Amino acid sequence: MSLGKFLTSLTFFKQLFLAIVITVVFLFALIKFLDFRTNHGEEINVPDLSKMKLEVAEEKLDEDGLEVFLLDTVDFRPEFPPYTIVEQDPKPNSKVKDGRKIYVKLNAGGFSTVTMPDLINKTFRQAASTIRALGLVEGKSKYVPNIAKDVVLEISQNGKKLKAGDKILKNSTIDFVLGDGKELFKEEETDSLTQQLIDTTATN
Repeated sequence: MSLGKFLTSLTFFKQLFLAIVITVVFLFALIKFLDFRTNHGEEINVPDLSKMKLEVAEEKLDEDGLEVFLLDTVDFRPEFPPYTIVEQDPKPNSKVKDGRKIYVKLNAGGFSTVTMPDLINKTFRQAASTIRALGLVEGKSKYVPNIAKDVVLEISQNGKKLKAGDKILKNSTIDFVLGDGKELFKEEETDSLTQQLIDTTATN
């Protein structure tokens, strides 16, 4: 049979139709397989991992078909237990696909230490700004007679006097002893009274 007659024969068209059907079925099966592998159209609700230990979060996410990835450890936050998750991305209740990584940050095990700078003879405003920048807390201020007003004369923590170079924990409360700026005036008043007494004695 010549090629021309074969291409116009019923046998050719039957084989062509069969090939088309097989191709369509194969493509349909391939698409369904890919949809199954990628969970096409299916989304997972991201759980809230806040305050969870890392190993607990790993088990939880594994059950949901997700993964956890530790990014960093942050400075200690007292409102969270030590070594628990404080931040996550994506956020809780976000919709994600199966296999998505959830990025987390852990709380430190406790407050880190800072070195006390030299705050003596600094103004209270300067000292307060410095301790806040170090992660410390401004406590009580006590005024005592001194020529310099609002100048730091002494600093302490829980009644213990501190000096430059001391190591203390972040979030510690620092108390201040400040000058009231009145000592000069007291000295001037004393000198004036002394002079008045001398003048009175001389007149008598």
